Amino acid sequence: MKCPDKEAFLTKFGAVYEHSPWVAERAFEAAMKDRLDTMTLDADALAARFESVFLEASTERQLGVLRAHPALACGRAEHNVLTVDSRKEQAGAGLDQCTEQEFMLFREMNAIYFGKYDIPFIIAVKGLSRQDVLATFRERLNNSTDSEFQTALRQVCRIARFRIGEILGD
Repeated sequence: MKCPDKEAFLTKFGAVYEHSPWVAERAFEAAMKDRLDTMTLDADALAARFESVFLEASTERQLGVLRAHPALACGRAEHNVLTVDSRKEQAGAGLDQCTEQEFMLFREMNAIYFGKYDIPFIIAVKGLSRQDVLATFRERLNNSTDSEFQTALRQVCRIARFRIGEILGD
């Protein structure tokens, strides 16, 4: 991937971290600092650069990214709540096809999870079914707050890695 300037880079990668273009901006600036005036990076190298920026950010900034993620299956209720990427990812896991009972279960679990951890439940849904997601949801509700925060950070990075791969055609 060759990226000639900051504006083009941000246009292409600014939405990789949900509603948080600052991650892409800092990744670009870090590349410039490393004297990579033309970035020729594969998806893994670029994702690693983004992850480094995100994981080295302050806890407040990380929380901002986590809280920018939508509740799972919320698109069934409020289609305009999801970004294009989130809508596509959740649809890929069948979350837009929930039965009424599943939808109510997701709503209840989202509320319980947010009440317990003060962040939305985040999982990279690519390759998962809604039953897989629900099973993981149930398991993770038993985790400590610190454990869930760390898991959410890793899941956000995993989502970003998938998005970067898709943008670059990997």
